[in-house]
Formats: sequence, structure tokens, C-alpha cells
Amino acid sequence: MLFGLFPLSFMGYVAVVLVFTQITIAAVTIFLHRAQAHRSVILHPIISHFFRFWLWLTTGMVTKEWAAIHRKHHAKCETTEDPHSPQTLGLKTVMWYGTELYRKASKDKEIMARYGHGTPDDWIERHLYTKHSAKGVVLMFLVNLVLFGLPGITIWALQMAWIPFFAAGLVNGVGHYWGYRNFECRDASRNLFPWGFWIGGEELHNNHHTYPTSAKLSVKWWEFDMGWAYIRLLSFFGLAKPKKLPPRLVLAQEKLTIDLDTVKAFITHRFQILARYSKEVVLPVLSLEKQRANNKASWRVLDKAKQLLTRSDALVDATGKYRLKEALDASHALEQVYQYRQKLNAIWDKTTFTQKELIEALQQWCHQAEASGLDVLKTFSLQLRRVAA
Repeated sequence: MLFGLFPLSFMGYVAVVLVFTQITIAAVTIFLHRAQAHRSVILHPIISHFFRFWLWLTTGMVTKEWAAIHRKHHAKCETTEDPHSPQTLGLKTVMWYGTELYRKASKDKEIMARYGHGTPDDWIERHLYTKHSAKGVVLMFLVNLVLFGLPGITIWALQMAWIPFFAAGLVNGVGHYWGYRNFECRDASRNLFPWGFWIGGEELHNNHHTYPTSAKLSVKWWEFDMGWAYIRLLSFFGLAKPKKLPPRLVLAQEKLTIDLDTVKAFITHRFQILARYSKEVVLPVLSLEKQRANNKASWRVLDKAKQLLTRSDALVDATGKYRLKEALDASHALEQVYQYRQKLNAIWDKTTFTQKELIEALQQWCHQAEASGLDVLKTFSLQLRRVAA
């Protein structure tokens, strides 16, 4: 039959494509990404196996390979060892050849051995999903042909292109190149859009790289994570159990003494504290200094340094460092708040510090900030004293 068992209108076929591809996106973000690669959610065996079966049909991806490659991406992000970083390989390469990069990495036995632990290894995984990974997509082709006839071929082609383009290309490529950043983590990850409908919440890539073990990818109240909505729905029916969520920064108003609890909260909420420091200290000082600039050239020097003042050092290239130095040389106040930001980072980076040394270092930072003569530093220091675990 030309139009298969279920002939539909044009919009009917569009609806089928959207439903099929969104099930695939849900399987990738919930099962492969959050449940398998990061262990942030526990799925009921029925749901877990449905996702495994659906991914076999629609992508041919092997769970162990996907999880291992993704874990290495996090471990070696933006380095030459990253399997798919546009910062080292180029945006064009990752966008259009992401599938080839995946296949190349999947053949690396060292990656599989080191990063592929804890993934399904039952009979059906070994004898069907892994051994015959390509046969699932062939079966999907035949099913679509029987159900929808010739239009089913187009439906199948779109299904096959969906993950390579949107996940392997868009998220892994553009998600490390373009967008906004809530947090200055040490890689170049960015949030593509604040509302993650189309690719299951994976649009919130900077949030994910900041808190990779969180089952929820949205952090701000105005962000939306469709994958998290699915997880909440599954949880309602007892089919999923989130293990971890993004930490929430709490300020205890009556607390002013820096103690072990302060240090624990200081470490846990590092990225949120840095984000607040940028918003409440660096940017207000920059704005004031731009107003004081006595010529357009000075104003431009300061304006060009806006992002550089809050960016992780690892992401600032030689040109950026030059522009940053120009801005700091032009403003003593700006140099002062920037140096205090660097001192905060230095405390976090002292992994060999004892608990007593961390407390003393944070106390010293607060004392110096409060005596700096800058109101924004003093106000921030008083808030920092109030952070609670």
C-alpha cells in the first residue's frame, strides 16, 4: 500500500515525527544522560528498558559507548582529549561531523574500559543491543514503511537525523560556543535557551556542566527543563527517583561568624557565590567606572572587559588578557574588586588546606574586604559570612 496501514494528512505525519523524535530526545536526556552517564536519577526497570529498546530502534547507540564518551567529555572538557570540543576541534567539525567523532571515540578501548563502568550488561544488551546495534534502525525503517507507506521513509530519515544534529551537533557544538552563562565553570559551556522544550532541557548546557550530577538542569526560576518535567511525571507514578538537585544558596541572617559550616557552604556553593560576586560587586563597579570615564576611548576599554572580568582564567585567550589588563590599569577600583575575586578563587583552589586553614583564609578575605574602603566589597563580605550549608 502506498500510504501504509495508517494513511494520514500532512499534519498527521508532522505530528508523528514530532512524537517519535520527542520520545527519542526523552530517552537520551533521561536514560542515557541523567540516569546512565551521571547517575542523577534512578529509573524503574520498565521505563529503563523501554528507553533502551526505543534507542536501539531509533539511534543504534550503545549505552556503554554513549555514557563512556560523555563521561570523558566532562573529565577532559575543552582539552585535546575531549572527544567533541568545538574549542579544540572547531565548531564546524563538531556541528556537522559529531556522529563521526562519536564513532571514532566508541572504538577506543581505553575510553570504554575507564569510563564505561556501571552500564547495562545483561543478556539482551550483549546479544542484541550491542552486538546488533544497527539492526534496530533497519527494523524501525520497516515498521515505518508498513505503518505509513512511502511517507514512512521520510519519517524514518528525520528520526535518524534528529539526534546527530540536535544532540551531537547542536548541544555538543553550539552549546560550547554560543549562548548565555549563569555560572563561570572552567569550561566553555553555555545555555542555548532558557526554555528547554525542543531537546528535552539539554539546551541548559552551562547549568549542566556546573552541576553535572543534578537530575534537574534548570536553575533560575525563569528557566524550564522539559526533561525534569518528564522525570517529575514518572516520579508521580513511582517510575523514577531523582538522587540530586542543584544546591540552593541559603543566607542565615543572624550569622556573622565564619566557622566550619560557613566553609562547607562556601565550597558547595562556589559557582553561585562567584555569580553573585560578579553581579553585586564587579558589574556595579564597572558601571560606575564607565560613567566616570572622561573620553570614549576609556569607556570602550572598560566596556570590552565586561565579560573578561567575570570569566574563568582558563577561558581567557591572549587578546582577552591584554584587554583585561588595559581595563584594570585604567581603574584602581576595578583592579581591586578583580583581585579580590582572584583571591576567592585561590581559596577554593587550595585543595591541600585543612579545615582550620580554610576558615582562617576566608576570615582574612572578609576582614580585608571590609577594610578595603569599597562599600560593595564590605556588603558582599557580610553576606558571605551568612552563607549556611
